[in-house]
Amino acid sequence: MSQDEIILAFESSCDETSVAVIKNGDTIMSNIIATQINSHKRFGGVVPEVASRHHVEEITIIIDDALKESGISYDDIDAVAVTYGPGLVGSLLIGVTAAKTIAYAHHLPLIPVNHMAGHIYAAAFVTKLQYPLLALMVSGGHTELVMLNGPADFSIIGETRDDAAGEAYDKVGRVLGITYPAGKEIDRLAHLGQDTFNFPRAMDNSDNLDFSFSGLKSAFINTVHHADQLHQTLSREDLAASFQAAVVEVLVDKTMTALQQHPVKQLIVAGGVAANQGLREALGARLATQMPDVELIVPPLRLCGDNAAMIGAAAHILRGKHVFAGETLNAEPNLNFARA
Repeated sequence: MSQDEIILAFESSCDETSVAVIKNGDTIMSNIIATQINSHKRFGGVVPEVASRHHVEEITIIIDDALKESGISYDDIDAVAVTYGPGLVGSLLIGVTAAKTIAYAHHLPLIPVNHMAGHIYAAAFVTKLQYPLLALMVSGGHTELVMLNGPADFSIIGETRDDAAGEAYDKVGRVLGITYPAGKEIDRLAHLGQDTFNFPRAMDNSDNLDFSFSGLKSAFINTVHHADQLHQTLSREDLAASFQAAVVEVLVDKTMTALQQHPVKQLIVAGGVAANQGLREALGARLATQMPDVELIVPPLRLCGDNAAMIGAAAHILRGKHVFAGETLNAEPNLNFARA
């Protein structure tokens, strides 16, 4: 084994095929991502069968590209890592099968990685992590507050009871005629409008750290449909601003409450919605005025979405804890952290 630890990592949980080569858990030697957005736009969301077929077509090409860009060969690799859940079962199986095949063929240990752990450990490319820490996980499938009491020691202290924040963005986007994925465009429109509709902030004052976005989504849809029936034209910018204000306010309020209940030095914002400018700005402002000693860590935009580099970062931690899988590793589409 070389002095540097080299991990070949795979990510195929949804609609991105990605392979990365990661050195020592914090250095990206390559991170190749083949996106399928254009294939799913016309459907307004990810079609599982289409996603699986794209993974099959891309995976071997992406492996070759990742190795070539990093300048390493299979002889240089110390371990293979792969996302085995959560996600779309057909998509997950492509990555798991590829990773197991390479691990077996080259006599390498296989590291099973929770996709959500990968999103959180994308922060390792930004700065050194200090435990305990808190992570706000916001993506298309998950909205959770996660405590890390130590390396890869995850526990959920708050989660959505219905729609995830990213899912709500995409559903609202369809009503506004925005193509999938809608988050970036809604964020842009929101910065041009005003919060004039005062949509509900569900569970904002509840005595727990859980979230709910289905009521907000329904209120938004009902507002637009009612205006259509009356032949009224509503401002798309104000609608976007009002929706985003409701989402961000609840996310920030709950996170601040969690920080009061669970004092930490670092807060990680992870997942696709971590790219949202409105959320970044609001969290940064609240921390600066109320908890200036808490360091806000947000991965760069290129690492907020699904990618294999984050899987390699998480795998580095798991390898240190001797977490390995055998040839029976299978996809677990409903995998999640334990509830505290």
